[in-house]
Amino acid sequence: MAVDRDQVLRSAAALLTRRSTATMDEVARAAGISRATLHRQFAGRDALVRALEDLGITECEAALDAARLDEGTAADAVRRVVAALEPAAGLLAFLYSENQLFEGPGQHAGWTRLDERFAAVFRRGQHAGEFRADLSPAWLTEALYGLMASAAWAVSEGRVARNDFTHMIVELLLGGALRREES
Repeated sequence: MAVDRDQVLRSAAALLTRRSTATMDEVARAAGISRATLHRQFAGRDALVRALEDLGITECEAALDAARLDEGTAADAVRRVVAALEPAAGLLAFLYSENQLFEGPGQHAGWTRLDERFAAVFRRGQHAGEFRADLSPAWLTEALYGLMASAAWAVSEGRVARNDFTHMIVELLLGGALRREES
């Protein structure tokens, strides 16, 4: 019987977003396969995490495309992208906590592509006078990642309602990033 690699990855993502310390045995059980079968697909936890990284980046890029970042105001683009990223937020929160993905020379080029696309939205908002110019686009991008991870964890723990995900992130981020009229 052929193993559906995508189904295994999605099962692993679902488990690891709830319990980031799950073992490979637990991942295999969640996917409905043996540990040996899982090991044939992914040589170890690092290989599994790298495959999840590819999946996460692919899902982020698709969400960014769906959010039509160049349309309307930059603030509206941020609202759309946060809403579009909500289904992938748990996976992104897991990946955000995996330090080996962001250390050393082997960093996935997809993170840079994502960073550049997010930063471009914030830069556009700054040029249009929507966003404060004293907060760099790189910092606003990191803040967005952090808020998305925090919201995903809060939703998964039941501390925050899933329906509030986009509102909480956007209001906190833009409430701090919007340019204020000076008196």
